[in-house]
Amino acid sequence: MSTPNVLNPRGDYQEIYDQAFRFARERLHPLMARMDDEDWYPPHLLKDMAEAGYLGITAPPELGGAGMDVFASGMVAEAISYWNLNANCIWGPHENLCLNNLLRNGNEEQQQRFIPRLCRGELVGALALTEPGAGSDALAGMRTSAKRDGDDYILNGRKIFISNGPIADVLLVYAKTAPERGAKGISAFIVEKGMPGFGVAQELKKMGWRGCPTGELVFDNCRVPARNLVGGENAGVAVVMSGLDIERAFFAVPIVAAAQRCLDLSLDYAAQREQFGKPIAEQQMVQAMLADMYTEIEAARLLAYRALLACNSLEQGGGGTGELHKLCAAALLKAGSVHMLAVDSAVQIHGGMGFMWDTEVNRHYRNAKVSEIGAGTREIRRIIIATELLKETRAGHR
Repeated sequence: MSTPNVLNPRGDYQEIYDQAFRFARERLHPLMARMDDEDWYPPHLLKDMAEAGYLGITAPPELGGAGMDVFASGMVAEAISYWNLNANCIWGPHENLCLNNLLRNGNEEQQQRFIPRLCRGELVGALALTEPGAGSDALAGMRTSAKRDGDDYILNGRKIFISNGPIADVLLVYAKTAPERGAKGISAFIVEKGMPGFGVAQELKKMGWRGCPTGELVFDNCRVPARNLVGGENAGVAVVMSGLDIERAFFAVPIVAAAQRCLDLSLDYAAQREQFGKPIAEQQMVQAMLADMYTEIEAARLLAYRALLACNSLEQGGGGTGELHKLCAAALLKAGSVHMLAVDSAVQIHGGMGFMWDTEVNRHYRNAKVSEIGAGTREIRRIIIATELLKETRAGHR
């Protein structure tokens, strides 16, 4: 088992990682098998993490948080995901997509109303962007609408593949308030469980990330108070894009952690498994796989850390273009490809045992593919990187 040498620009990140690593090993790793085998959601998970101080990491102490930065939350994500990626896929949408997004974009009243309860784990958070007909084209293809009606907005539409959707109490939901303006006519709303017209259409069954409730949501004349509008009417694109950049950097780190776990499991197995009278770790082809896994994981980790550090200085309303946009897409592109390499190599090294459903490497194998799909597919990530590179090239030729 190995732990990363965490970049330490402020001197406390390694300690944050080490403490979270111990917590995850003792409290979260024992949950993993049941979560995967039974598709079981541990209802106590977020409250346990709140009691340990791992909810509201970026929230100020006066709102019940730890008052730390995005990089610190990434260290916790990495530690959690090494021991239980599935648990991270419940905590991450709550902590980053909902809570941190409201911290960045919500007004003071909204923060006072929701952040302390999210920090205590009394409310479960989620974010709802993707729709049945709008995944990669999430902004222009959005069909969910919101129309002003007195002191309320009336939302109509559907969202799909929403992490924590079936269990969420508070959701940051995007809808078009001015469809004729395309992506510039999007607004963000806080939708609360129990609001008339809001419901869960179905909970989705996944091949990986089991135990992490994911669902399709429906808004049928859902009445949302105007005070739940986040960032102003038709100002949702800034909320979306800054959130997506942070999400990509934040998502890259747990992916790297899961890849690291696969490497460590493979090292242990290769040292113990004997064939032809010696451990398979002495076979050069196995050594080559181990060496490639290590090298690629370290490269992905450094790129992910660089993106996370850059997110620390992202101004409110920033993101969606420029160097950070490119960097976060690159970090997730690299992390996803390394994750796939790591799980494939781990199963290969484990041989027949790796093909068995209840082995840990098999669980990682089934989890891995979404790392090339979620938060923008690998193709979208490449488009972002190339677009920004070409912008820089054209600007340099002027």
